[in-house]
Amino acid sequence: MQKFYLKLWFFWALRVILCSLFLAAVFALLITLVIYVKQGVPSFTAEIRAALLDVFLFWFFIALNLAVLIALFRSVKYLFNRCHAGHMLRLKKCSKEKDAEEGYLEFIGYGDLVKVWRKWFMLLIWIVGSFMVLALIITYIFTPYEALFDWFNIYVLYVFILAGGYFSFIFMAARCKSIRIVKC
Repeated sequence: MQKFYLKLWFFWALRVILCSLFLAAVFALLITLVIYVKQGVPSFTAEIRAALLDVFLFWFFIALNLAVLIALFRSVKYLFNRCHAGHMLRLKKCSKEKDAEEGYLEFIGYGDLVKVWRKWFMLLIWIVGSFMVLALIITYIFTPYEALFDWFNIYVLYVFILAGGYFSFIFMAARCKSIRIVKC
């Protein structure tokens, strides 16, 4: 099972990283183009190029924070119905009728994931919070930092999110009754 969770986490982390970087670049590029057009499309000189690059980088790091949330939501869809090390996550059909056939969804849309994503995201928040508390205790005991959160920045948070994702997959099948791990 560890191999399944490791492969699942690897492909999830790769998808989250690439999707968030891509979305942040697109958002920053659009904002930079809008600013460039609003300035009257001046001729391309070295100063204009440097200014546009500065604007792009400024908005890229702001857009990255929003893009991570979007990438986290989008990535959950691709966890299901993909075989990793002989196992796969399956999402049960949601049927309210008593005589309805119980089974698994073959094609999963984003609307099917809202309830699952909420539970998974809250689990991820608790795991990341636990990592932060542990890191704070370790930092306080073993390092010479004066302030408690000198070490903390957004990149450390991203690492905690990626590490927390691994542990969230282990607990996800137990937390969500509509998710099952089946052999493939």
